[in-house]
Amino acid sequence: MNSNKNIFSEENDDLKVEYEIINIEHSQDEEIKKYVQDKIQNIDSAIDINNSKLQEYNKQLKKFTNQADAIDYTVAISSGILAGIIDSFFVGSFSLGEGKAWSNHKVNDFVMKIAKNKGYSKNRLKGAIDFLEDKFKIPSDNIWSGKNVNIWTGSHHLDDLAHHTTPIGLIASIVSQFTEKAYFQNRFGENLCLDITDKGLIGNSFSEKIFAGTVNWFYHLVSDMSGSNKTAGVGMGIPGPLLSLAKEFSMLPGINKTSLPKILNNIFTNKKNRFDLRAELGVLHQLGKQAIPVILNEILVRVFYFFSRFIKEYKEKENFKDIEWENVLPYKNRTLTRMLTISSGTFLAFDLLDAGIRSAGNWGTFALRVNFVNVGRFTVSCYNEYKMEREKEKIEKDILELYNQQLSLNNIKLSYNIVGMWLSTKEAIENIDEISNNIQKS
Repeated sequence: MNSNKNIFSEENDDLKVEYEIINIEHSQDEEIKKYVQDKIQNIDSAIDINNSKLQEYNKQLKKFTNQADAIDYTVAISSGILAGIIDSFFVGSFSLGEGKAWSNHKVNDFVMKIAKNKGYSKNRLKGAIDFLEDKFKIPSDNIWSGKNVNIWTGSHHLDDLAHHTTPIGLIASIVSQFTEKAYFQNRFGENLCLDITDKGLIGNSFSEKIFAGTVNWFYHLVSDMSGSNKTAGVGMGIPGPLLSLAKEFSMLPGINKTSLPKILNNIFTNKKNRFDLRAELGVLHQLGKQAIPVILNEILVRVFYFFSRFIKEYKEKENFKDIEWENVLPYKNRTLTRMLTISSGTFLAFDLLDAGIRSAGNWGTFALRVNFVNVGRFTVSCYNEYKMEREKEKIEKDILELYNQQLSLNNIKLSYNIVGMWLSTKEAIENIDEISNNIQKS
């Protein structure tokens, strides 16, 4: 068979084509028939595989294609307007002062609760701070004093890694137990390792070191949350997770040479607008208030989407068993994403209009009236739109490539069918010749 089959190929920069020429005249018919049938069977299998892929791609394409109708758009816009009204009349402007007042109250209550759980029996915050500070000391506290390292009382909670409310702060506390050194960075970006002088705060055994580095660390931070015993409730606290992470980032080589350490120091030590843990909690509290209309808007759109698609699916399938839940669930769907983009965009437009009217041209008041949570939600929706459009374009490209493959496979199949047709014609002619000879003989 191989002697009757020639393989040829043509190639350029973008495409390589291989084809074969079969010599029918000098081959055994049955051998060629089997060869052709095997080739056609292989091509049919490839076509079936591609058809399955096309079905899956078309299913994905539907998911990444916006199919929202007029009712969907109307509901999305209405939901956004409702969220804007709630934000305007019930949430109001962003108030860091109100947030700090709330967080101060919560932090003070937390410190009192922890102190009483550990044996403190009175009701004075100053006494609770004293009690926790005396009972849970950490070796890095105040070892900077008198060493002329540009660290002072107002900044040492930020400068000392062991006073950070992050996993790195905990790691620094534990490492200090084994290395007997404390780790600081002053406002000039100088990273410092200071020797621990009070060896009594270092554990003797492995378990004691771990205990001192974790338990003492936690309760000591609690004692510092509400300020010192001299300024209980209002003085210097500890840096929150955001400021702590920023400070840890500023300790990286190269970054410590920038102005970032000094900027963070000013943020933390500013007496009028000190940004410590209580300030971070106050911001979160205010953002939590702003999140209420955003969450409500999200729920309204997703609930409408679910029930509208559920009813549509049930009408089409006429039973619950055959419902395609992928088309119903309000999750990762281009139509839903479009509705959320429109609703959050409408909310944002209403919010900006309301802020402009109420601020009367004062940009500071205008900024505080804007719902920052919804700005973030709208940004996420726009990004999801972009990402889904890119995914849709990729799927469409894959579908086009599959269609081209199907066309090529069908053309090849046609060629093999022509070979089969020639074999059948040859066989028919031979049969006619045989019948003719038999007739002549008869």
